[in-house]
Amino acid sequence: QLQLVEAGGGLVQPGGSLILSCAASGSTLVYYVIGWFRQAPGKEREGVECLSRSDGSTNYADSVKGRFTISRDNAKNTVYLQMNSLKPEDTAVYYCAARWGFFQPMCLPAYFGSWGQGTQVTVSS
Repeated sequence: QLQLVEAGGGLVQPGGSLILSCAASGSTLVYYVIGWFRQAPGKEREGVECLSRSDGSTNYADSVKGRFTISRDNAKNTVYLQMNSLKPEDTAVYYCAARWGFFQPMCLPAYFGSWGQGTQVTVSS
């Protein structure tokens, strides 16, 4: 069974950068659609960016366009989220997730069945 563990969260100043990682075990991520999601206090979990299995297709939230980039390293069985130009409204718990199935046109939590435990990202001066 696939297990996911996120790392790399923390406190960063506005305008700063962070790289989140998500290490997988129990199965190989090459067979999965992967995604990063976030949930701020009092808000629903939302899709940040999702990546297809093989052709590099992505979909992402408009709020992170041009600032966040999802990637995968199949040799390390790890997923990354590079976050640049961070804003206070990016503050949330960030989760990685994996989907056994086809890449969907929208990055929605309901499409994903395997989840990590989350890592806190706080953007504040």
